[in-house]
Amino acid sequence: MIDLPLSTLELALVQTGRAAPEALAPLAGIGQRLDELGYHRLWFAEHHGSPAIASASPQVLAAHVAAVTSRVRIGSGGVLAPNHAPFVLAEQFATLSALSGGRADLGIGRGPGAIDPVLLSALRRGAEPTGEAGYLADLDELLRYLGRDTGLRVLPGEVPVPQPWLLASSPAGAEIAAERGLPIAFAHHIRPDNTAASLARYRERFRPSKWRAEPYVLLAVETVCADSDDEAHYLAGPSNVLKEDLLTSGGQDTELLDPEQAAAHVPAPGMAEQITQFRAAQAHGGPEYVADRLSTLAAETAADELMIVTPVYDAKARLHCYELVAGA
Repeated sequence: MIDLPLSTLELALVQTGRAAPEALAPLAGIGQRLDELGYHRLWFAEHHGSPAIASASPQVLAAHVAAVTSRVRIGSGGVLAPNHAPFVLAEQFATLSALSGGRADLGIGRGPGAIDPVLLSALRRGAEPTGEAGYLADLDELLRYLGRDTGLRVLPGEVPVPQPWLLASSPAGAEIAAERGLPIAFAHHIRPDNTAASLARYRERFRPSKWRAEPYVLLAVETVCADSDDEAHYLAGPSNVLKEDLLTSGGQDTELLDPEQAAAHVPAPGMAEQITQFRAAQAHGGPEYVADRLSTLAAETAADELMIVTPVYDAKARLHCYELVAGA
């Protein structure tokens, strides 16, 4: 049994030949069902320019779901600091917190969310990409606005403060979270090879702050759960092809194949082994296996919370996965 708070990250995957409205339409219903199932958080990612992902604005999607839910926390996993002015983020998430009764989480990441230089320039109004110093300055500025440590008023009166989180996939990112006393959302679903060293660094370097008195680890795990192991592996096929394209060509223009198309795909030399190794570090299978695997990862990492990331082609199958994991 998984005896930890359970959360999920949504990507709003776009089926082949379909458009963003069809990918976004199920999200309110998914949010309502997660609310009923007792999920702790529902976060949305920020991606740009991909034909396979419709989650470009986590702020808007979180507000959309907040309007039809009452308990689940909603937010970003994450907004990407290089693409936004810190004060604008503070205003947006304070507004989300006010509208949702204090249920807003502000997960902050540093990735660009895209690889197309023209798109990135448009996102940043022509500004050059920020380096390490610029990222840290923006992060600290945002935290000052959230903590009301400046003379600038974010919103009038008393507003529940959105909970800041730092997203990380490396020891360096984990150290940034630790130095600022922030809870960490670690991307095991992206860099499982970095998990142990990063969480050790986070706990060793953690400094208590107004945000957390002690470390808090949310572990994000790619989780594909179906009624059987074979069905789960079949449903994971489109995501496996997308990963291969990301590793070999950047994946910027890659559409998400349907499971039947993915099953017929022939991997490039060496890629099948890489995908198999990656999958072994995640949680793909029937309910019993997934429950055991998530419990093992929670114990190995001493995580305080699990967040499942379910890159399943069909929204109904994705929701069924959420239901099966909650039942476990």
